[in-house]
Amino acid sequence: MTLRIMSLIQSLKIVLAPPHRAGRPFLLAGGLVAVLGRATPWRLTRFVGTLGGLFFGFCLYFFRDPKRVPPFGGNFVVASADGRVTSVELVPPPADLDIGTEPVWRVATFLSVLDVHVNRIPAAGTITKIVYHPGQFVNASLDKASELNERNSLAIALPDGRNIGVVQIAGLIARRILCSVEENDRVETGERFGLIRFGSRTDVYLPHGVVPKVSVGQTMIGGETVLAQL
Repeated sequence: MTLRIMSLIQSLKIVLAPPHRAGRPFLLAGGLVAVLGRATPWRLTRFVGTLGGLFFGFCLYFFRDPKRVPPFGGNFVVASADGRVTSVELVPPPADLDIGTEPVWRVATFLSVLDVHVNRIPAAGTITKIVYHPGQFVNASLDKASELNERNSLAIALPDGRNIGVVQIAGLIARRILCSVEENDRVETGERFGLIRFGSRTDVYLPHGVVPKVSVGQTMIGGETVLAQL
């Protein structure tokens, strides 16, 4: 019983986590519509107010930003996003990141609208390159999304000279990729670096020779789940 209670408390902490600052404009708009709409005597505007309240609740849930604790030690690559692993395969890293041409392991994580959408740094290092690509908005769970969809790519140089690639990919209904880091920034494992609205995918390209420790269908917790050991 104690374990169940602890699990319930942990789940509530995630659901009730304070929202990411990127959600504030949406929360403000939904809240205003809800308050003003419900304050009128007219049925139509009260209905609009109810919709505003539902939108406010959805945004409060979608933009939640729970605290995450990376595994102790700096010898791990952690998940960059919450969600489900949709592919683990050997592919060449994005050419525009200049991190080599030999195939490396790529772990693709699909985020549904119910997942936490705050992206996190997979391993400590220095941001060497950031490249944004406009593109399409096909279903992010499809493999072709990594080449066709709107995306934002980051190259991270590790202290030992190896490199990791991270790509934020917009999805079917996602229309905005946010990235809060810049080139030459020093970043830490599990640190927040961006967010994608609403529903998306995040790919992690591991360093050459590093083998992933996750499999397709596995559920990821951004900033905590270990993808690989360096």
